[in-house]
Amino acid sequence: MQKIRVGVVGTGSIGKNHARVMSELGDVEFAAIYDANPATAAEIGARLGVKAVSSLDEFASLVDAATIATPTPTHYPVAKALLEAGKHCLVEKPITENTRDAKALADLAQRSGLVLQVGHIERFNPVLKALESRLTQARFIEAHRLSPYPNRSIEIGVVLDLMIHDLEIVLHLVRSPVQSVDAVGIPVLSKGEDIANARIRFENGCVANLTASRISPEKMRKIRVFQHDAYLSLDYQNQTGEIHKLEGGRILRETVEIEKDEPLKREIASFVRCAREGAKPEVTGYEGAAALDLAIRITHQIEAAGIKP
Repeated sequence: MQKIRVGVVGTGSIGKNHARVMSELGDVEFAAIYDANPATAAEIGARLGVKAVSSLDEFASLVDAATIATPTPTHYPVAKALLEAGKHCLVEKPITENTRDAKALADLAQRSGLVLQVGHIERFNPVLKALESRLTQARFIEAHRLSPYPNRSIEIGVVLDLMIHDLEIVLHLVRSPVQSVDAVGIPVLSKGEDIANARIRFENGCVANLTASRISPEKMRKIRVFQHDAYLSLDYQNQTGEIHKLEGGRILRETVEIEKDEPLKREIASFVRCAREGAKPEVTGYEGAAALDLAIRITHQIEAAGIKP
């Protein structure tokens, strides 16, 4: 069977990891990389033994499927060009700058019979699979996502940079329309908010409380999900977890067995499989658009408060 030809657009801090993973996949032909900075692409290409091309058109002529890890404002034009050229795409989150463009990409992929996956990487974290296998109906969700200042993605605030991961997961787990949002946030080192909190109520009664910060001295990516007779406490970063259950009037703690693995490797391998088989991806363009829509709603509420750096 002929190998699917794959490539990476964007070889910055995230894209270079896409390229590394692509080079490690054994069932693909890693055909090309492209970056607006030719020197960066040439360096990565030389290290991984893959062709660095000088234009997006040349890139499109060499691949069947591509991951896009460029700055957020470029996601829409790059993905649109590749989809129009008949290429399957995995676009890093957030899918685009606005929901209009996000839905346009999702519609284009659907009309063209192409895979459009959005890079919400925590959906491929083994921790989430462990949570889903034990989840009945979430009643309250609490998530914390903290990191030091990144010196990248500062063209967007922390909601679109970090919180959007948890927003997408919460929408995936709850599967109910949003009833109300109450959000606060402040800028510290950026023009946009660097720390934010959002309390989201859903029509089915579930409440989610999410905190994100990119000015923390420590890294943390944790989620706790409370349901009728138990709660699950999971650590995305360390891929560990516990479940606390009420049995016989006592609370019992049980360690959740998790088979650790690299989420990015699982994400890209899943994308390649979907592109090869024409299967529905784990995170579709429409799901990426829904997460973006909620993130923008939260961002606008924070901006409306008028807190300036």
